[in-house]
Amino acid sequence: MKYRHEYKHRINRADFLILSGKIKLFAVPDEHCKNGSYFIRSLYFDNYMDKALREKLDGISVREKFRIRFYNMDDSFILLEKKSKHKGLTLKEQAPLTREQTERIIAGDYEFLAESDNTLLNDFFAKLEGECLRPKLIVDYTRQAYVYAPGNVRVTFDYDIRSSVFAEDFFDDLVSAVPMSVPDTIIMEVKYDEFLPQIIADLLRLDGRQAATFSKYAAGRYI
Repeated sequence: MKYRHEYKHRINRADFLILSGKIKLFAVPDEHCKNGSYFIRSLYFDNYMDKALREKLDGISVREKFRIRFYNMDDSFILLEKKSKHKGLTLKEQAPLTREQTERIIAGDYEFLAESDNTLLNDFFAKLEGECLRPKLIVDYTRQAYVYAPGNVRVTFDYDIRSSVFAEDFFDDLVSAVPMSVPDTIIMEVKYDEFLPQIIADLLRLDGRQAATFSKYAAGRYI
């Protein structure tokens, strides 16, 4: 595991069509893409004081958040993820969960995590117990993803972003999710290790615009 650079741009649909058309000439689609894209559903956790939300909004440079995620509504592959920020760099840790375990966590029955030999699950238990983390928000979106081997670059475009406060509906096909307040919002994320190859930087240049902070969790809480 290592910290990586991560930059986000909030773009419109015209930008998306231009940039995705360029990047696919040099990068290859992520292995998870089926017919060009895939669906992601995440369940974010926070405490009763909304610590993760407040730290994001306040721009705290060292912070963390937990989420449970699965893809294309396939409950055979579920991940607990801890995303840590440290002075502009990002680290993501993952551990597998079953559907039964996930449903138990959502229901507040999470003691089994303490008995695991996985350190991330142990850490999650400690935060659920010690900081009173609870499921706060479901976020749904569709993603196009591309990878470029030099620099271990990953470029993603996320769109049709929706959210729901009904955590118990995590595995339901039809969730009462609300779209983001700004229609046609697309989030482009660029992630890489030590360096971003110049060819990719040039392809993704947005003249007159700078990278900006954006959190789907924070945006969903304020819809």
